Amino acid sequence: MQQLTKKPESLVDIKMHYCPACGHGIVHRLVAECMDDLGIREKTIGIAPVGCSVFADHYFNCDMIQGAHGRGPAIATGIKRSKPECIVFSYQGDGDLASIGMAETIHSAARSENITLIFINNAIYGMTGGQMAPTTLIGQRSTTSPKGRDVKVNGYPMKVCELLSSLEGAAYLERTAVNTAANVIKTKRAIKKAFQTQIDGKGFSMVEILSMCPTGWGVAPADAVKFITEKMIKIYPLGVYSPTKAHGTASQPKTELSGGKTNVSRN
Repeated sequence: MQQLTKKPESLVDIKMHYCPACGHGIVHRLVAECMDDLGIREKTIGIAPVGCSVFADHYFNCDMIQGAHGRGPAIATGIKRSKPECIVFSYQGDGDLASIGMAETIHSAARSENITLIFINNAIYGMTGGQMAPTTLIGQRSTTSPKGRDVKVNGYPMKVCELLSSLEGAAYLERTAVNTAANVIKTKRAIKKAFQTQIDGKGFSMVEILSMCPTGWGVAPADAVKFITEKMIKIYPLGVYSPTKAHGTASQPKTELSGGKTNVSRN
């Protein structure tokens, strides 16, 4: 009970701007609780994104930097390399991370930068009016796909954990959700494990969190929770997607020199 009623030291005690039933407030508290539990607040630096959580720097009681749209992983890389003693995280939505920032995300994982990404997947552009995002589901309606996402026109949803799991540099990847109390608890464990991965110097870590956006989806809060349970989790299965878990350890091709020619054999 004390944990539920006590305000985390890593959160500033001010009113948040998020819409009712939005998942950002839940995740903010979980990140803050993890910083408190691990005792890392005073050496943590966060990067606030462009999007619904653009004011994240107002809420987290640690050093924060406001980044340009999609550049969170690049900024985090620069900070971590210049101040390796610090814990660095980038907090991003799906438009920020999976659209304009996809290149920064992929290359940070490929280099196994020792940073942590907190990725909010609500399948929509929430702040700018509910447009289709890279993560919008097939058939899901938005202001720019009023008849639903069409594969022939818009392609398939971007599955970021699955994509990054093909990179050996991704030390820890997990997809969670905040649609139920049980999943909220699992999300906190995942965030703490991602931070611990960085603390231990193991490399790139990311937690993808399926989150409600009743305003962007145009539904009641209860229906937003139901949408994650019945629709999103089927497309974005929860679980760990680290390379050793998803694909096993990738084998390197063997190069043999024979008669002046290079022959590459793959096992």
